[in-house]
Amino acid sequence: MIDNLKEHEKYIKSIITRKKKIFISRLLILVIFFALWEMAGDLNWIDPFLTSTPSRMFKNLIKLYLEGTLFKHIGITCIETIIGFLLSTILGTLIAILLWLSDFVSDVLDPYLVVLNALPKIALAPIIIFWVGNGMSAIVMVTVLICIVVTILTVLNGFREVDKDKIRLLKTFGASRFQILTHLIMPASVPTLVSTLKINVGLSWVGVIMGEFLVAKEGLGFLIIYGGQISQLDTVMVSIIILAVLAYLMYKLVELAENKIKKKLMH
Repeated sequence: MIDNLKEHEKYIKSIITRKKKIFISRLLILVIFFALWEMAGDLNWIDPFLTSTPSRMFKNLIKLYLEGTLFKHIGITCIETIIGFLLSTILGTLIAILLWLSDFVSDVLDPYLVVLNALPKIALAPIIIFWVGNGMSAIVMVTVLICIVVTILTVLNGFREVDKDKIRLLKTFGASRFQILTHLIMPASVPTLVSTLKINVGLSWVGVIMGEFLVAKEGLGFLIIYGGQISQLDTVMVSIIILAVLAYLMYKLVELAENKIKKKLMH
């Protein structure tokens, strides 16, 4: 018994040590990357005007903060992303449920979903602007268009991959299609739903930035376009770095939710 406890403690310690090593390694890669970037700019290995440098980006970040516009741009982009992310995930999941409930409707709409998935959604942006106006609603709509078809296809495929024998067993007990959905399909598809959330994190940021490129007068996408137009590439690079950080934080929040769901399912 004592030996088992010692082995367990040793195993836990090895896991903690590994996590620490991974964290330190990631941090070192980031520090080395930015240090080499700064050095390359100082030594003129690269043109700082075209690629910027960490020190120039930091100065630009302080400038945006002092102007009082930094958090305004970040806030607007975050709101648009969250709204687009939630709408596309909820609507896409509901549509996938409806398609699973009706095989006939699913078979009829299947080729249309494939075509919509292959279609570059940005091509529809000018039409969307005419429909909903030149503002946040257009940006959210572009985001939803980019995410929703992927959500439908991913969730629907997850539903279809559930063990057919279990479905047949429930049918023999007289379960309705809706009961099979709520008691078997949805619980069994939790990993698929979580994976869909992770996919939508990236796609929602892509959708928002695309929308802001086209119509926005505020937001990080607007800063990128504006910085490029007036040849302030420091602003462009700062905005891209901020976007990367925000996307990472959003992904980690989804990952945190995933871990909580897994713990509940285990209990």
